[in-house]
This record gives sequence, C-alpha cells and structure tokens, in this order.
Amino acid sequence: LPNLLFPQKYYPPDFDPAKIPKLKLPKDRQYVVRLMAPFNMRCKTCGEYIYKGKNWGWVALGVAVGLPGAGPPLSGRAAAPPQTDPENTDYTMEHGATRNFQAEKLLEEEEKRMQKEREEEELNNPMKVLENRTKDSKLEMEVLENLQELKELNQRQANVDFEAMLKQYKELEEEQRRKEQE
Repeated sequence: LPNLLFPQKYYPPDFDPAKIPKLKLPKDRQYVVRLMAPFNMRCKTCGEYIYKGKNWGWVALGVAVGLPGAGPPLSGRAAAPPQTDPENTDYTMEHGATRNFQAEKLLEEEEKRMQKEREEEELNNPMKVLENRTKDSKLEMEVLENLQELKELNQRQANVDFEAMLKQYKELEEEQRRKEQE
C-alpha cells in the first residue's frame, strides 16, 4: 500500500540538482495583484466610482509584491490600493481616490467624543451625574409613551375589516348603477 500522507518520489542515482537550468526573470518584472475595494471610492483622474467589493487588477513592480514602485492599475484607474489603518481598524486612501460615504464613520466618532466628554464631566461634577440620570430617565419615559401610542394605533387599525368595507362599497356602486338605469 502506498503511503498517502507522505508520497514518495523517486530520484535516480545519477540525479544532480545543479544541472537543472535556472529560470531567468527580469528584475523589473510586473506582478498583477487582484484587489478588492474595502469601501466605496471615486477615482480622482477618471472620475469612475469604485464600489465596495469591486475587484480590479493592480500592477506591482519589483521582486516582491508590496514593494514600492507600483504601476498604474490594469483597468485604467489611477487609484492606489488603500492602506490599512490598524489604529482605527479601518483603511485609508493615500492618493488617487477619495472615499465616499464617510457620514457613518464621522457620526460614530462624534458619538464617541460626546460620550467621552460626558464621562469626564461626570467625574468632576457629582451634580451633573444626577442631572444626566434624570434626563435619561425622562427620555426613556417619553420613548416608552411613544411606543405605547404606536401600539394603540396599530391595534385600532387591526380592528378595521377592509374586505367588508370593499364589499359594502361595491354594493353601493351596484345600487347606484341600478338607479341610473331605472
């Protein structure tokens, strides 16, 4: 039985690995790297929109992919690939394109800033803690009241029998037609 985990290869006794010819590649060889856009962006040169998840080819020059000296992308876009931003767990565009739809990110940053300010304010002022608690409880009560009103409205609309109304309307129309014909 052959060993499936470690397949054996036969090397003849006269095998010399030095006799195998080396593959000669140019040092300025271009590598095509397929990238997927991590966010929506727009190319600054051609104005084309690149949506999130779009694949496009990027030509990288050099011995290894990722070295400086990347060339123009294959599809004609001049947008450089986005760089990772570990500090914010996101990506940044260095050049070639502008990011679209940053409103959500800006809103999250604003919320974090407001929360941090509130916490700092509460640490220094115990009265502010009490004020914020009362504001929060009032807001929660208003939300609960609004929710209760919506539930009541839905119950009122659920009691309406639309089929019976349509049937009654059709009967009235037929009666009017009969009167017109008479």
